[in-house]
Amino acid sequence: MNNIPEFLIEMLKNQYGEQLTKSIIDGYSKKRPVTFRVNTLKTQVETIENKLKEQNIEYEKIEWSNEAFIIKNIREKEIEDLDIYKNGEIYLQSLSSMLPPIILQPQEHIDILDMAAAPGGKTTQIAALTNNNAHITACEMNKIRAERLKYNIDKQGATSVYIMQEDSRKINEFFSFDSILLDAPCSGSGTIDLKNENLEKNFTKKLIDKSIESQKALLKKAIEVLKPGKEMVYSTCSILSCENEDVLNTILKSGKVKIVPIKIDTNIKLPLLPSKIEGTICIKPNELFEGFFVAKIKKEI
Repeated sequence: MNNIPEFLIEMLKNQYGEQLTKSIIDGYSKKRPVTFRVNTLKTQVETIENKLKEQNIEYEKIEWSNEAFIIKNIREKEIEDLDIYKNGEIYLQSLSSMLPPIILQPQEHIDILDMAAAPGGKTTQIAALTNNNAHITACEMNKIRAERLKYNIDKQGATSVYIMQEDSRKINEFFSFDSILLDAPCSGSGTIDLKNENLEKNFTKKLIDKSIESQKALLKKAIEVLKPGKEMVYSTCSILSCENEDVLNTILKSGKVKIVPIKIDTNIKLPLLPSKIEGTICIKPNELFEGFFVAKIKKEI
């Protein structure tokens, strides 16, 4: 079946059944339109709409974010040639990856941690959602990725962000935060690219096992540095329960945290997969969305 590793197909069948697995694999094959987010730190949504109309660029809006645009008649290359891209007035970002910062509901004048921040899409989105009025710490341990993160933060005008080149798992417990986004490194099982000739070589059981180990350590640290009574978001671009619900269950059994149910308006049409933990959401890959998992967690003690 395409070039998807056989073991992944079996994992999906065991978790979702035959019919849903076929739908997921069909979703992998879709060519999604270009999507971007308007950077409200530098411009207004109406301004971008007018500029798109001037250039005869067709677009569509979505109901759950005023800043999100789906572009219908051009691709990334043409977007990157536009001044609005070069000036940092827009940021190319998948619809799925816009969800975690929105679900986090970051507030102004608080301390926020983005634990795996590069390349900076969600970090700058949090900065925009808080009008550059929060104290955001963006962690990235890899030097090259940290430089890319800095470039995007500067380009987007996210002046409220401090970059910490550090392994988030080693953050000193002296630090504490009011709000945390942990968009954890994962296998990428929700974003499989069927055109990747090296897919079977790159997507391995070892990759999944390594991701799980890292996810558990990052989540444990996140709970340690989150202030009692405060909330965080855990997300991955995986649709495998071993990287999502199973990882969450390792901290839920401690009794220190609980799931905050993510409330989705009935008018909002998200392609959802079943989740083993009520109140979390798992997005099915389709013609608009990548596969993604999001959970909101509150630290009680």
